[in-house]
Amino acid sequence: MDTRHVVERALVREARPEDDAVVGELLVDAFLTQYAKKLPEVVYGDERKRELRDVASRRKAATVLVAELDGQVVGTVALFKPGAPGSEAWLPNAADLRGLATAVSHHGTGLAQPLLDAAEARAREWGVDAVCLHVRRGAEGVGRMYQRRGFVREPVGDLDLPTVFLEGYVLRFKKD
Repeated sequence: MDTRHVVERALVREARPEDDAVVGELLVDAFLTQYAKKLPEVVYGDERKRELRDVASRRKAATVLVAELDGQVVGTVALFKPGAPGSEAWLPNAADLRGLATAVSHHGTGLAQPLLDAAEARAREWGVDAVCLHVRRGAEGVGRMYQRRGFVREPVGDLDLPTVFLEGYVLRFKKD
C-alpha cells in the first residue's frame, strides 16, 4: 500500500452521531490489536471496552475527529479543551489529546499524521498554550511517534492509576 497516497486521500472531519458505533469499534479493535502485539500483559476488560465504545459521551466533552477514506471511517482522535470534563491535561490552558487510533487494516500507513495535524490545528485555533497526552508505560514506539512531532516527555504529567501507569508528554506552542 502506498502510504503517501493513503494520507493524501484522507479526509479529516468532526465525528457525527452516526459515526459513534464505527468509531467505538475502531477504538476497541485498534487498542486490543496493538497492545496485544506490543504489550501482551495488557488486558482490556468489559468496563474499558464500554468506555472506548461510548463515543457519544466523549463527543459531549471533546472534539472527536475522524479520518475518512473512500467514505469509510478509518481513524479517530479526541481533543479536550482546557478544563473540560474528563480532561487529563496537567498544565493550565492546555488541551488533552486522547484516543488516537486507526483501523487495524490501516496500521502503519501514516494515517495518524493527518489526524494529529488536524487536532494540533484545532488546539491552536482554541488559543491553548500546549497539548498534553499520555502514553501507556512500555509503549515506546507510541512515545517515539509523538516525540517526532515535537512532544517532549514530561514526568510531572505522569498518572499512576490502579491498573496502569501513563507517561505524560507535552507539545508547547510558541507564542508569536
